[in-house]
Amino acid sequence: MSNAQKLATVQKNNVSGVGLKTVFNILDRWGCTPEQVQKILQISRPAYYKYRKAPEQASLTHDQIERLSYLVNIHGCLRMIFENPKNVYGFMALKNDNPYFNGKSPLEIISTGQFAALYETFRRIDVLRGGLW
Repeated sequence: MSNAQKLATVQKNNVSGVGLKTVFNILDRWGCTPEQVQKILQISRPAYYKYRKAPEQASLTHDQIERLSYLVNIHGCLRMIFENPKNVYGFMALKNDNPYFNGKSPLEIISTGQFAALYETFRRIDVLRGGLW
């Protein structure tokens, strides 16, 4: 392995570790169970507990890194929409009667683990803050 490849691996692991730590904090504040986190992030049970203890050891796939990005962006949108932390962190667990959610909470939707559910949830929350899709 060349020095450039080693550097790229270290940088990817740093991004994964910082991103995971941030997302774990967000998901905890949203009230996610360990099982929900595993489905949302598409990580195994052993990996979940390993990464909770040492997120810097995570070696995530491109798909998993994209999932982290969507979650951070959802959180960012909620922070722009709401001033009250109770709303910022509580919104995802609230039942939503809008057509896409059909009485389910955004958290229930993204807990299916489907990438499309994460994308669609982000897109619909982004629209609330005035995002252009």
